[in-house]
Amino acid sequence: MNQQSFGVSLTQPQRVAIAELLPQLVDRLKLDAKRQVKIEFTVSLMKAIWWSAGEAVPTAVSGAKRNSLRCIIAAFRQAIQDAHGIAAIPPSKRLYQFKITLLNIEPVIWRRIQVENCSVDKLHECVQTAMGWTNSHLHQFEIQGIVCGDLELLSGECDSFVGTNSLETMVSDIVPQSGARFRFSYEYDFGDRWEHEVVFEGCLPTDQSVRYPLCLEGERACPPEDVGGVDGYGEFLAAIADAYHSEHKEWMAWAGGDFDSNRFDATAATKDMQRGLPDWRQLQCQLKPLASR
Repeated sequence: MNQQSFGVSLTQPQRVAIAELLPQLVDRLKLDAKRQVKIEFTVSLMKAIWWSAGEAVPTAVSGAKRNSLRCIIAAFRQAIQDAHGIAAIPPSKRLYQFKITLLNIEPVIWRRIQVENCSVDKLHECVQTAMGWTNSHLHQFEIQGIVCGDLELLSGECDSFVGTNSLETMVSDIVPQSGARFRFSYEYDFGDRWEHEVVFEGCLPTDQSVRYPLCLEGERACPPEDVGGVDGYGEFLAAIADAYHSEHKEWMAWAGGDFDSNRFDATAATKDMQRGLPDWRQLQCQLKPLASR
């Protein structure tokens, strides 16, 4: 039996109705409080209240009582669903799963990753390394219509930039408290404009024997940096596939002499994610003495 407790907000009439159904709960229901109150229940108690309210609806003595019972049923049905979802996992043990899809390219290029709670800036690093990008350009998320990114970098690009700071915003701040799926966007390289759809797929409990973050699966290599966006990538693929193409040698050299658009290794992507990206601020500090020589 799940002994963890979950809060359910109840009006006074609803608490009175529960007390009549299950008198043994009177002491915890705060019946004297006239305002709405959040009461803690275990999952087993929530199920007992939900079941008892459902049984009592047909014999309710008034419309008001019947309405209270129906509100109780709805509230506890939702609470039970939440208890078996993200709320059932302690915050410190939540593992967040995302699917990242690069848009406007066929066949689709995508990754499925798992991360522990971290800053949105760290999520950006995980997207970069899982996809295969090199963090050579600016990026931003757009979450429910609000831009989220590194304010220091984006403000340097646009003085009028307004948004939330990805270094201070946590993944736990952006996902729904219900744990429901939702979508947001991630753009990388404002010149080539690589647009990604990011889907939060839900929460799982972490496994103490596993090191995170993880890339679970995916398909196809991401395009090379600075290839010219979606159109440029199409031209690149055509050129490297044709040994007689006028730009074949040039594009092959650009790709390092070897590029397989179908190649993807989730294990290698996981290693890159766990290795992480270099801190650009530290790199700047290291380069400043060199630039002054």
